[in-house]
Amino acid sequence: MNFVFVSPNFPRRYYKWVEALRERGIVVLGIGDSPYYDLHPRLKAALNEYYFLPDLSDFPRMKEAVSYFEKKYGKIDYIESDNEWWLEMDAKLRAAFGVDTGFHPDEMRRIKAKSAMKECFRAGGAKTMRYVLVDGPEDLDKVLSFAKEVGYPLFAKPDVGVGASDSFKLKNDDDVRSFLSKKLSETHIVEEYIDGTIVSFDGICDSKGNAVFMSSDHFPTPIADIVNDGLDFYYYNNPFELPFVDLDREAFKKTGQAVVKAFGIKKRMFHIEFFVLKEDKPGLAKKGDFVALECNMRPPGGYTPDLIDYGGSLSVYEIYADVVAYDENRQDMGKEKFYAFASHRLDRLKYRHSIDEIRAKFAPSITMIGRYPPHMAAVMGDQFYYAKFKTVDEGLAFDAFVREKA
Repeated sequence: MNFVFVSPNFPRRYYKWVEALRERGIVVLGIGDSPYYDLHPRLKAALNEYYFLPDLSDFPRMKEAVSYFEKKYGKIDYIESDNEWWLEMDAKLRAAFGVDTGFHPDEMRRIKAKSAMKECFRAGGAKTMRYVLVDGPEDLDKVLSFAKEVGYPLFAKPDVGVGASDSFKLKNDDDVRSFLSKKLSETHIVEEYIDGTIVSFDGICDSKGNAVFMSSDHFPTPIADIVNDGLDFYYYNNPFELPFVDLDREAFKKTGQAVVKAFGIKKRMFHIEFFVLKEDKPGLAKKGDFVALECNMRPPGGYTPDLIDYGGSLSVYEIYADVVAYDENRQDMGKEKFYAFASHRLDRLKYRHSIDEIRAKFAPSITMIGRYPPHMAAVMGDQFYYAKFKTVDEGLAFDAFVREKA
């Protein structure tokens, strides 16, 4: 079996996907925009061959790279990047080389456009926020009418986009007029604002769309606030085997599984985000209900796959490789589960406790400490501290200690 891994060098810890695939006898062929000398040593060791290409958005050159691999190794069975930026390129390459183990270009709208995702969410039984699409000044009356229907504030962001770096909270008519004072660079979706926290339904599914592994990440501080206000923050992984403190675990699990089926997800890891309402939203949902946000057809960002591993006492990298190789999860799922916390610090803030003090106090629970590379630090923070606990309260105490200010 031949697996072309696009951009296996980003994020840095993605060598773990490659190692797990290679261990199952799969030929893993990398195409990346980092020179070979800059690859992680473990990635170099795990790849069967690497093709350096400075611009991964150059479709003709990408085709040349895959064609080179096909001529040398035979038919390509998988083309994957596990990276939001390259999902459309992955789809175009699959179509060009007759690879049917993933999405094709005609399926990408429901995967990339937030407005199109809503149909799949509703098909899976999930509630969705009301919205309008806008391009510029010509849509002013549309948005003002929408505001009268759902109330302020509103939330605007690119209909097709990654992260929360280009998002806007519109608090009144004047904000709307300012936002639509000129032509937008791309179509934006304007939704009713939800006062809530983000909880994800993460997992890996087989060729029939059955989730063979499921977990959940909980983000008490809204991602948009973290990005726009430059906050330090924490989040945590909550295995489904452990109690949830913020929503109905069984209802969430049932809806998540149905949504996976509705999107037609097969043989890949996914990261599906929901809002949990902090207060009633008339016409939509009540406090504690969950409402669909967006679906990501790739692993959760940053080093979250490792956090999931710490919480579940398992390896999502190996589960995914099992699905690719055998179409089933062959890992031991009976090991003890934990609440795995990720606390983050910013270099510009002064904290009360040193790294040595944190290590000394929480040594038995700490799983990983390190620094994010600059391109991730802008969103995640500069320094991270991962630890696992038997209760949420223990995790909260850990986070309070780590982020206590001087």
